[in-house]
Amino acid sequence: MGVLSNMFGKNKKVSEKPLFNWILLTEISQLKEIIELSNTKLIVLFKNSTRCGISSRVLSQFEKATDSSLENVAFYYLDLLKYRNISNEIATTFNVYHQSPQVLLLKNGKVVAHNSHYNIISTITLEDYI
Repeated sequence: MGVLSNMFGKNKKVSEKPLFNWILLTEISQLKEIIELSNTKLIVLFKNSTRCGISSRVLSQFEKATDSSLENVAFYYLDLLKYRNISNEIATTFNVYHQSPQVLLLKNGKVVAHNSHYNIISTITLEDYI
């Protein structure tokens, strides 16, 4: 009985972690607002392909390793499949080659760091830019 209870949730200890505090990037016009906001906050742009296993794993690792409640950081999430035009505009505006998954950090209207794939987790440290 104990094994079945554990399998189906009874007596299961749940560690509740709040949902990640993403701001959805769905309009090109948001880029102007993001650039302006980057003068007062560090901006994190996470570009994700919802059909890519690597993107899903990196997103999950990023969310586990990152505190999205930081008041001086704004976290933006871009679904590349729905909004490829926004990704193209990001590449043009910030002169950064498109990749997926990809994270860009913006400060004072400029990209201060960016990386893609598993390097997002291993090389980008928000504290270095706050």
